[in-house]
Amino acid sequence: MSDLVARRRFTAGAAVVLAALAGALVLSLAVGANPLSPTAVLDVLRGGGDAQSRYVVADLRIPRTVTGIAAGAALGLAGTLIQAFTRNPLADPGILGVNAGAAFAVAAGVTFLGLRDISALVWLAFLGALTVTLAVYVIGSSGRGAADPIRLTLAGVALGAVFSGITTGMALSDPDAFDTMRSWNAGSLLGRDLDVLLPVTPFLAAGTVIAFLLAPGLNALALGDDVARAQGANVRLIRAGVIVAVTLLAGTATALAGPISFVGLMVPHVARWLFGVDHRAILAVSVLLAPTLILLADVLGRVLIAPAEMPVGIVTAFVGAPLLIVLARRRRSGGP
Repeated sequence: MSDLVARRRFTAGAAVVLAALAGALVLSLAVGANPLSPTAVLDVLRGGGDAQSRYVVADLRIPRTVTGIAAGAALGLAGTLIQAFTRNPLADPGILGVNAGAAFAVAAGVTFLGLRDISALVWLAFLGALTVTLAVYVIGSSGRGAADPIRLTLAGVALGAVFSGITTGMALSDPDAFDTMRSWNAGSLLGRDLDVLLPVTPFLAAGTVIAFLLAPGLNALALGDDVARAQGANVRLIRAGVIVAVTLLAGTATALAGPISFVGLMVPHVARWLFGVDHRAILAVSVLLAPTLILLADVLGRVLIAPAEMPVGIVTAFVGAPLLIVLARRRRSGGP
C-alpha cells in the first residue's frame, strides 16, 4: 500500500513539475524585447503569423528555449550524480573543474587561434571539459588505493583554480579579443541556434542514459561502500560511470550556455525535498525541474533591465547564493 501511495505521490508531483516546465516554455517563447501573446506564438508554431512574429519566435526564441531545456536537463542530472558520488549535498558539477576547463579551452582558442564563432568555441569548451575531468580522475586515482570522492574533489578544486587563474590572465592580456566570450563566460542562452545544439546532442543523450542506468547503484552507494558491495553493487564501475556521465552532461551544458552556477546544486535538493531520497525519482524530477529553472531565469533576465538583458548565469547566482547559505546553516545546525 505504501508503494502505491508513493507512486501516486510521485506521479502527481511529476505532473505539477511538467506543468511548470510547460508554463516556463510558453513564457520563454512569448516574453522579451518584443513581447508576444500566447495566441501569436501559437499561430507561428502552426505555420502562420506575421513576418516579425515568425522571425522572433522561430529564429530567435525557439533555438534559445531548446538550448535552455538541453543545458538545464544536463545540469540537473549532473548535479544529482555529483552529489551522490561525493556524498556532499553542497557539491555541484563545477567541483570537478568542468567549468574551469571549458573556459580555459575557449580562452585558449580566442587567444592563440583567433576564433570568434560560437559554433567553433562550443567544441573547444566541450573538449576542455573532457580533458580536465580526465585529468582530475587520473590525479585522484594516483597513489595507493582506488580513486575516492575526497581525492577527486580536491583534485577538481585545485585544477579548477589553476585554470581559472590562467583564463583570467589571458582575458586581461587582450580584453578586445575576449568581447566575444564575455556573454558565454557569464552563462547565457543569447545567440544560440540549433547548429550549435545538434552536434552535441549525442553526448547529451549518452550522458542521460548512463545517469538513469546508474540510479539503482547510486541508491546502494548512498548506504556506504561496504553495504553497496554486500548488495552486489560494483562500486568501482558505478564511480567510473558517474565520472563519464558528469563529463558528458556538464561538459555539454557548459559548452552550450557557459558556466551556469547553482542549478546543479539547487535542483537535486528541491527534488529530494519533494520526492525523497530514491535517485530514480530525483533524476526523473531533475531532468524536468532544472530546465524550468533555466528558462524562468532566462525570462527574468530579459525583463529585469529591459531593453537590455541579464545573462541567465547571473540570475541563477542571485537565486542560488542565498540557498547555499541556507543549506550550509542547516548542516551546521544538524538539520537534514
